[in-house]
Amino acid sequence: MTPPDVNVLSLMPVLAVLFTAVFATVLPFYTTRRGIAGLSAMGLVVALGWTVALWNQNLSSFNGSFVADNFALGFSVILILAGIAAIASSADGIVRGGSMPSEFYAVMLYAICGTMLLVHSRDLIVMLIGFEVMSLGVYILSSFQERDQSEEAGLKYFLLGSFASAVLIFGIALVFGGTGTFALEGIKAAMTGNPTNTPIVAVGALFILIGFGFKVGFAPFHQWTPDVYSGAPIAVTQYMSVGVKAAAFAGMLKIFSEALPSVAGWTTPAQFLIALTLMIGNLAALRQDNFKRMLAYSSIAHAGYIGLTVLSSPAQAYPAALFYLAAYALMNAGAFAVLNSISPSDDGVKVDSLAGLGSRNPFLASMLALFLIALAGIPPLAGFMGKYLIFAGAAQSGFYGLVILAALTSAISLYYYLRPVALMWFAEPKGFALPDLSSSSSRAVMLFCAIGVVLLGVLPSLVTNLVSSIGVVASR
Repeated sequence: MTPPDVNVLSLMPVLAVLFTAVFATVLPFYTTRRGIAGLSAMGLVVALGWTVALWNQNLSSFNGSFVADNFALGFSVILILAGIAAIASSADGIVRGGSMPSEFYAVMLYAICGTMLLVHSRDLIVMLIGFEVMSLGVYILSSFQERDQSEEAGLKYFLLGSFASAVLIFGIALVFGGTGTFALEGIKAAMTGNPTNTPIVAVGALFILIGFGFKVGFAPFHQWTPDVYSGAPIAVTQYMSVGVKAAAFAGMLKIFSEALPSVAGWTTPAQFLIALTLMIGNLAALRQDNFKRMLAYSSIAHAGYIGLTVLSSPAQAYPAALFYLAAYALMNAGAFAVLNSISPSDDGVKVDSLAGLGSRNPFLASMLALFLIALAGIPPLAGFMGKYLIFAGAAQSGFYGLVILAALTSAISLYYYLRPVALMWFAEPKGFALPDLSSSSSRAVMLFCAIGVVLLGVLPSLVTNLVSSIGVVASR
């Protein structure tokens, strides 16, 4: 009997998060909520250490179904840092009085474990398991608070997400039926040349595109995004906008750029979805008066920008996607950390209520202004360099129309990103003063994100040199 192919070293980042989640599940009987939060953060730091230690080793387990290559490790760094930021920001909820129960941290860790399993997988079944663990965790987190909006958000996300999961599973079944394998390499090999089963695989690819499109927020499957982002606790929204999106895009890149690049039929619908996402996300964001809801539509728009990497060749797509998602994680996590610090409740704040924040609280106003300017793609910050890499890769792959549309919609976004900046620094305060509920941990998150946004914009080679080899390997 052949022993199973298990390289424990390759599994250590995921196992570190899983074991921490188990401890966080049991220890609430014996310690405080803050103790569980500290344990969760320390467990993620250990997982981050293992992730960095495995760089360039290209280990695998389970006959290649689970890999610890640089692509997966790079995304794992983003997912772990996003988790640490969400846990640190949740301390502001404790200060605000809307504190999370201890189980919040265990469920968060299980969700992070699912995202990491998804990005490390090279098999559709393993990917599906990670997808579902991630989804179930986020469904629960969205409805964690005893608020009508939170309960509605969780229920809506669960119902629509269950439908998306069913579509995804059906797509995986069709691809398996057409190729006879779940392994990404096997699927690519089966579709090489001109196989007779291409139509069934093409239909399966469309269903997979819809399933993942729901998670990343592609229009018209985006309807859940503004309502769930608005109703969920801010710390949860912070992780959903970064971690879930990054993991889902990692899965999409692996499937469409590696396993199914030769399958005709999915690229045209993907172009349509990306174009629709760019327009709906940016135009709808213009009309929002709630800052948290505006960030939700902003997240939809950024899904359109990142979606361009799915169409590009792996040599350009992988480094561009990893750089942009790293920059987006810093920008969005920082913005939500500030929002969490100034919101009297998890409903967020009105955009107009930001007026005069610069005179009342220069530190928080400066942090928020920096993150919004970066999200708008204004140089020399990380958002500009990220968009440049994505647009350049899409143009090299021949998608000039989408690049022009992305550039135009990016120009539209200047209004809804810069309007809050103008209100904070050039408008007179209106109404009651927004509170400063920031804790030392959330301020550390803001400073870390701010430094990262500046460094990635001024010195992009810090990341591009690390990730450039990923695209070369993927293109082989």
